[in-house]
Formats: sequence, structure tokens, C-alpha cells
Amino acid sequence: MTTAHTVTTRGVRQDALADLADVPAVSRWARNGEVRLHALDYGGDGTPVLVLPGITSPAVTMDFVARAVTDLCRPVVLDVRGRGLSDSGTSWTLDDYAEDVLAVLDGLGLGAEPVLVGHSMGARIAAVAATRRPLRGTVLVDPPLSGPGRAPYPTTLEAFLGQLHEAQRGTDADEVARSWPRWPRREQELRARWLDSCDEAAIRATHAGFESEDFLRTWPRVPAPTTLLYGAASPVVPADGVAELAAARPGAELVAVPDAGHMVFWDAPDAALRLLRDALTALV
Repeated sequence: MTTAHTVTTRGVRQDALADLADVPAVSRWARNGEVRLHALDYGGDGTPVLVLPGITSPAVTMDFVARAVTDLCRPVVLDVRGRGLSDSGTSWTLDDYAEDVLAVLDGLGLGAEPVLVGHSMGARIAAVAATRRPLRGTVLVDPPLSGPGRAPYPTTLEAFLGQLHEAQRGTDADEVARSWPRWPRREQELRARWLDSCDEAAIRATHAGFESEDFLRTWPRVPAPTTLLYGAASPVVPADGVAELAAARPGAELVAVPDAGHMVFWDAPDAALRLLRDALTALV
């Protein structure tokens, strides 16, 4: 039975698919029920590290992150449902995403104690998944602290949809650069080619989840060891949020990435990747 897709305009451009020829990873597939899930597996004999991207970041857009740690571990980057080459499914709650993660860990045989690394939406997913099975550890990068009774997520749904619709009509790196001027050129190009692989319904549901699902309720239950990296200038994890995170988990490793906003790896790649390597070295 074919998985239902709720947005008919979702697709992957031919020039986007060609990007995969330049990625030193193998496409692998797992299934959670009817939802087929795609991941890029960078191989090696190290500890498996499943990387979970953000709300509009297909797996290939985190290629530069995976490449930076292949000497430490075996990175596997997931196309979260509704993004990249994975099926959309029909529901996009944190529970759905976390169950997908567990299915991928089992379906790809990623060992008894893998590591989860998540950015933004992916950090929220990693936190929930970590409460449901044993792991070697987690690295949570700039998880949205918005939720019921809290300040709203700082990027509006309209902003996300505006960029998605630009991609659907055909965008390029120059247009992406107007929204993300600090990013390396290759990352602007990848976003231009891959953004329209994201399902609008998945984006809408996930953005709504940023307001209805509370990371601070999950955070105290995330098993140690865990490291939370955040952008020093991120509006998603503001200073009062850092204080609340520290109070909820005394002794937790909270590490600021200098000169980075929410798009931590893209804004300050040298510092962010160095700190990620530090966190992973302690785990693997």
C-alpha cells in the first residue's frame, strides 16, 4: 500500500538528485509501518551516530556536518519524514518522529548503543527518542524552547512557507542568500535545490508543534550523558532559556557556540563543528 502524500507539489529536482553523486555516503532505507525512511550512511567501523536535521533541512544539507566527524564515528543522516527522499506520512508529531528514529536504529542495525545528534526540530526529536531506548548519549543543538505558555517560535510559519514557495517556483543560491547571507555558498546552493522536497503539510504541523509541544517537559528526562549546544546569539535559545535549562538539569553540559544564531553549523561552522567534535569525542 502506497504512503499517502498530502501535498502534490512535493518533489526532488533532477539537479538535486545529482548532488548525491558528490556525497561520500550510501543511501539506505528503513520503514516505520507504511512510511519509508531514507538516510545517508557515511560508513566506517566507528560508533553509529544518527543525525536528525531541522524543520526544512533534508539530509544532504547536513553533509558538511557528517563529513567533519567521519574520523570519529559512523554518521548516518536521516531524511525526516516529509523531507528529502523519505515518505511524508500523514501525521507529524514528536511521537511520530521519535518512532521513526527507533525504526531507523533497528532497521539499519545501528547497534545497541548509538548516539543521537539533532539540530532544532531534530534536537526535540532526539530528546524524545532518548527517553524510549538505551543510547550511548545525545547531542542536542539549539532545540526550540517555545511551547505552551512560552514565547512563540521566533520564525513565523509565513516565513517558512514563503521560502518553500520560492523553492517550488524555482529558486537559486542568490535568492537563498538574501535570507541566509552568512551561509557558505555550497550550503546556499543545496538549500536552493532541496527545499522543495519538503512537504508543506509537514512544515505546518511541525511549526504548530513548536507551540504545542514543550521541550522543557522532556529535557529533565533525557538520560545522561547529553550535551546541549546553542547559538550564543540564537533567539530560539535565549539567555533566560539557558538559565531555565540549567535549573531543570543541574550539572548538564550546556555549551554556547560563539557568534552563532539558530542555524548554528551554518552560521559559525568552524566553532560549531569543533564543539560538536568535542561532544562526540566524549561519547564515542
